[in-house]
Amino acid sequence: MRSTVRVVPAILILTVLALSATVASAQSLKIQGNIISRAGNTMTVKTSDGSKVVVLLNDSTDVQQVQGMLKARKKEMSMAALIPGLACQVQGSYNGQNQLVADWVRFTGEDLEQAESAQAAVHQTQVQAAKNQAELQQQADALAAQNAALKAQQEALDKQQAEIAANKAAIAATSARFGQLDDFYILDEVTVYFGNGQTKVDPKYTQPLMDLVAKAMQYNGYNIQVKGYASAVGNAAINQQLSEERAENVTNILLQQGHVPLTAMLAPGAMGESRQIGNDKTEKGQAENRRVVVQALLNKGIAGTMQGLPETKK
Repeated sequence: MRSTVRVVPAILILTVLALSATVASAQSLKIQGNIISRAGNTMTVKTSDGSKVVVLLNDSTDVQQVQGMLKARKKEMSMAALIPGLACQVQGSYNGQNQLVADWVRFTGEDLEQAESAQAAVHQTQVQAAKNQAELQQQADALAAQNAALKAQQEALDKQQAEIAANKAAIAATSARFGQLDDFYILDEVTVYFGNGQTKVDPKYTQPLMDLVAKAMQYNGYNIQVKGYASAVGNAAINQQLSEERAENVTNILLQQGHVPLTAMLAPGAMGESRQIGNDKTEKGQAENRRVVVQALLNKGIAGTMQGLPETKK
């Protein structure tokens, strides 16, 4: 009787172990397919039957590249090699989230090379597509801006025509007034000089620029004109860029410190090497040519006849 009691527990233990082995064997799985996506420590593999298996990678996952005709030689690889498009084999077991926890991943060098080539081609295509999209968007924005400008011009023209039609008696006077739109009073002028190759504005010019702004703001309808120049020494393209940056830097001072409204600023002019006033064969002449000329202007057509204004024309 005592012997029977001892045999029963032994049988139970063997039965439990057998069931555990069967369950473990049932959970272990080997799949083969192509990686279609990779995000961190997970990747999705599409098998030959079209199934998509989520594979979980961890620190113990063995990643190797098989080599040779019999694929007997193996090369340890980084998980970075597991890229979309790679054909591979995965062995592991499922966890509670229905993910295949990978024990190992195998692939050939040829498959890796093909996947890398495909990735490079996809990347190049994406870059070109993004560039094309950006160019299309830029063209669309430019077209939209042109259409908006044309619409604004048309509205302005319609308004002008309505005003002319409503007051025919004033046509002659109005035409005479607007015929002077290219003639300006110069209220004040400041010249800012720069060192060779320099675009930063010397602080000593800040106060003269502020004085020019204060004088201009005494009049309704004033404009500020900024033109940048460079000496003719060196590369013409670089000199053109220097003149542009000089004009922009002076304009920024007028806008930010002088608080000149954008509506009162004429577009900064980059004059490059044009209109040399000094002899570029001498250092003194070169220094005279590295300049930005700022003028406070008042349109004669807007000002009409005003006392105390200079008679100098633009």
